[in-house]
Order: sequence, then C-alpha cells, then structure tokens
Amino acid sequence: MDALLTTAFAVLAGAATALSPCVLPVLPVALAAGSTGGRRRPLGVAVGLAGTFGLAAVLLTRALDALGLPGDFARAGAIAVLAAFGVALVVPRLGAALEGRLSRLAHRGGAAGRRDGFGSGLVLGASLGLVYAPCAGPILAAVVALDAAVSAERLALGFAYGAGAAAALLAVMTLGRSLTRRIAPHAGRLQQGFGLLMVLVAIALAGGADRDFQAAIADDLPAVLVNPSGELEETAAVQRSLARLRGGGAGARAAEADARLRDAGRAPEFRGIASGLNTPAGREPPSLRSLRGRVVLIDFWTYTCINCLRTLSHVRAWDERYRAAGLSIVGVHTPEFAFERRESNVRDAVAANRLRYPIALDNDYGTWNAWGNRYWPAKYLIDARGHVRYWHFGEGDYDGTERAIRALLAEAGRAPGSDGAAAVTAEHPEHGVTTPETYLGWVRARGFAELPVPGTRRYGDGVDAPEPDRFVLRGRWMVGRERAVAGAGARIDANVGARRVFLVMGSPGRVRVLLDGRPLPDRYAGPDVHDGVVRVGAQRLYRLVDFGRVERRVVTLEFDRGVVAYAFTFG
Repeated sequence: MDALLTTAFAVLAGAATALSPCVLPVLPVALAAGSTGGRRRPLGVAVGLAGTFGLAAVLLTRALDALGLPGDFARAGAIAVLAAFGVALVVPRLGAALEGRLSRLAHRGGAAGRRDGFGSGLVLGASLGLVYAPCAGPILAAVVALDAAVSAERLALGFAYGAGAAAALLAVMTLGRSLTRRIAPHAGRLQQGFGLLMVLVAIALAGGADRDFQAAIADDLPAVLVNPSGELEETAAVQRSLARLRGGGAGARAAEADARLRDAGRAPEFRGIASGLNTPAGREPPSLRSLRGRVVLIDFWTYTCINCLRTLSHVRAWDERYRAAGLSIVGVHTPEFAFERRESNVRDAVAANRLRYPIALDNDYGTWNAWGNRYWPAKYLIDARGHVRYWHFGEGDYDGTERAIRALLAEAGRAPGSDGAAAVTAEHPEHGVTTPETYLGWVRARGFAELPVPGTRRYGDGVDAPEPDRFVLRGRWMVGRERAVAGAGARIDANVGARRVFLVMGSPGRVRVLLDGRPLPDRYAGPDVHDGVVRVGAQRLYRLVDFGRVERRVVTLEFDRGVVAYAFTFG
C-alpha cells in the first residue's frame, strides 16, 4: 500500500513540478523542441524526459560516482546537447542532417525515411531531464541516494516521477505547437528564432542561471507556488514511505540527521569582506546568492586558534569528497589579533594548511556580526535554497556534521556518493586538561600571580613558583592591550595540567624552553622546538610541548628581547 501511495505521489509531484515556476528557465527549450521538427517530436521529448528520471536518476549517478566523475558531468553534457540542437535549428541544412540521422537510429531500417521528429525528441527529452532535475523534491532525492541499493521500486518511482513531469510538459508543448501553426508562413524564421533561444538558454544554464532563479523564487514566492505538492509531501503516509525508500545504513542516518535540520531562516550575506583568497584575482568569494542550488558550509576561523586549526583537516576532507557533489565551502577568517588582518599572514596559513576553498577576510567583523557569531571555530550549513539548517560551535562531532552535509545534498537532489569522506588523522583535544587559555595583553589576561598592567615594568620580584594552572611573569615586559613585548630577563613560569602547550608569538628572536627547571627533553619537544629552542619569526601559533598525555608540569620560557607574546592555549 505504501509503495502504491508513493508511486501515485511521484506522478502528482512530477506533474506539479512541471507546472511550477522552477521550470521556467527550461520551459523555452521545451516550447522550442515541441514547436519545431516532426509532428511526433513532442512525444519523443516526453518519453525521453520520463526515461531520464527512470534510468539516469537511479543508474547514471552511480556510474559517475564509480568512475570518479563530477556530479555535474551529465548535466554539462546535456547542456551541450541542447546548445547543439539550437545551432541545428539556426542552420537549417545542419538541422536536416541531424534530424535524418536521429530518425534512422530511432526507427531502425524499415521506417528510416520517416522524419517525424521522434528520434530527435528522445535525445532532447533526455537532455532536458538532466537539467530539469534540480526542480525535483524529496522523491528524486530518495531515488538518487547512492547509499541505498538499486531496486525495481526505485526504478518504478523514477519512471513515475518522470511520467508525471513529461505528461504536463507534453500538454504545454502541444499547446505551443497549435499556436505556432497560425504563423506557418514564417515557420523558417520561427525555427531559427527558437534555435537562437535554445542556444541562449543553454548558455544561461551553463552559468547556473536556473539554480539562481530556483533559489530566488524559493524565498520570494508563496510556498504553494514554488512547490505545489509540498503539503502532500508533509503527510505522515508519504513521509513514512520516503523513509522506507531511503533504506538503512548511511541513508537511515541521513534521514535521522535530516529530522534535526531545522530551518533557521535565510542565511545572511557576506558583509564587509576586505578581500578573498583562492578566488579569481583576489576578489571577494562568491555571494551566497550565486551559490544557490549548492549546499554551503560557512567556517568561521582564525589562523592562530588551535581549536580552529584542528578542525581544518576535516573541512579539507569534506571539500575534497563533496565539492563535485554540490558542496561549496567558504572559510570566513575573522581575526582575533591585529596582525591577523594582514592578508600575507593569512595567505601563508592557507597555504600551510593546504586549503583550496575560498577564504573571505572578514577584517572588520562585518560578516561575523551579520551572523551574530561568537565562536572560533563555528560551522554553519546552508541548504540549496539559501536557508541555515545546521550549526556547530567548537571542535568535535565531525560525523554529525558530515551526516548533515550528506542529508542536505540528498535533499537538493545531488548525489553525495556511497561513501563518506576519507578517515582523517587529526590532532584532537585531550580530556583532563585543567589549564585554561590566557592572554598576555592586559585586557584579557587571566591566571597570573601578578596581573599584567599597561606600560613597561618589571614583574616577578618576590613571587614564588606558580600554583597549579597559574602563571608568573618575570623580568621586564612592555604590556599592551593584546600583547606583551619581552625586555631584559623576560621569562614566564607556567604550572600546567595539559598534554600540549601552545603560544602565539611574533617578531624575530629566540625562546628557550625548560621543563621543571631543566632543559626540555627532545621527546617532549613540540614541532617548533629544536634543541630546546624556538626560533620565532612569523606571527603565528607555536607548538612548544607535547607530553604524549596530560601531565602536571612546570614549563618555563626564557625570551630574547623584542619577542612578542600574545596568548597561551593548551590541549
């Protein structure tokens, strides 16, 4: 009973989608295809369209995934076919040759001479179906889910959806053909005009105009016009059938994630972006509006934040795995310290972390404030309509974020692939760390036996060894709002309960690292420590100590004059 209900819904949903505004960008192609050529071309277009949904949606997406080809590969080929047919209409001799060849293929010998347009209609319909797919709703998303097995029911459902859409488009094409008969004396020019229109539409489709249009109407028109079958989709019976259709395994997990993907409204646009990295000529990253039709991950980060840096290997893996399937990642770099506003510093960090996706330099917190964000790192997922559907602050729950990515890709009718992103070997925070982060600038300094104050002075005279999770400044320091500059005899004693110790520093100079009053053993040295010494150059996060497990130890840092210290973090 559920299968029958879902099939009936597929037919109705297909017909309703064919009559929705979402189809407007491809409607000129359908009219051109139906109004030119042989009398049976509209029927060929309808049959080709239905076949695309029945076969391509279920099988082609899996073939592309198996071959490692981009998810838009078939769409690009379909657009090229539409453009070629348009050129054939503009050049009558070329059109006649193409029509004859396709007719012979369609009728196989005995009826080879009949140029009734059915063969060319089949090709056009199949191509139209591939560019038409983004309009489809949850039915097509369930059919193309690559983590579910191919079945007769899925094939039947794809055919049912395509048949509904094809029937509605056939009615539109038949009406258009009857209207064009009235201007038969001008048929030649009409055909060339339709051909030019097809070429222009193909160019627009290649630029993603249909996806932009679909996203725009999703926000600006009533829901009943955008998705006429929407209320039916929400009924318990249909939802139960779709859940069963998605199957178990990763599909069931995606469905579970989907239930948690509540709609938080339209995503704020990028604001106040100074410039962009990994973008053409250093321009700003693409606007969210231009990314409509794709799932977008916004990652707020800053390059000296260890919590941010530890997430980047996962973000990089998602970019590599899902970019071709429809995921766009934009890193929004919002600085914590003044030196993080320098584009050259961020560019070096992007290169060091091998990030290929666009990075927006949010130096004045325009985008940060537009989102009301308060955390580094923070990740927000935006669906294909441009609405915020998921968010996560801090590190962790990478599996949950990936499930949300896959669920939104499937919801958008984009095939996310049968497997998740490759396993990532990444540094993670340790349990049991007791020492909180602190800053050397007087505004946010915490945990010091003698708090830093503005100006230059000596610290630590008469101060004993630090208590657990406390710090002692010693020697001369010049303290500012967000940093402290080492002077004569500058030193820091830190009684830490942690596995790793990090310090954000800058300016040329050296820092000697001691452990419990003795030279740091090589086995505890972080990647930036060599022979017990850190050579400070670029303004960045330096990895000083790694005990291999959480321990209670006293770490002492002895600074050359002029070295600048900003903030301690621990992990």
